[in-house]
Amino acid sequence: MDAVRAVAEPRRREILRLVWDAELSAGEIAERFDVTFGAVSQHLKVLRDSGLVTLRQDGKKRFYRADREALGPLAAYLQSMWAAKLDTLAELSEAAEREELPAQPEAPERTNP
Repeated sequence: MDAVRAVAEPRRREILRLVWDAELSAGEIAERFDVTFGAVSQHLKVLRDSGLVTLRQDGKKRFYRADREALGPLAAYLQSMWAAKLDTLAELSEAAEREELPAQPEAPERTNP
């Protein structure tokens, strides 16, 4: 499967985002999803077979990390997409926060006795 088809699936893009800056075990990755470990394992296999993630085995644990070089021009595209989503999330969060804050009652004026 080529890289473009591999990252077309939303869960695989999310896996790439998770392992973009940090190496994570398969179990740590699977904990972040509401699907079975087997389903996440299949996504990891597609990413590995496409050369988009590297695999390091330590005993029985498998650790994954995004291979940015293998992603080529897709790396910049994915980073810009994630940045745009974070910007949108920040804007929505700020708007929700403004709507939830109750109006502060004005303090009564104090007079000096």
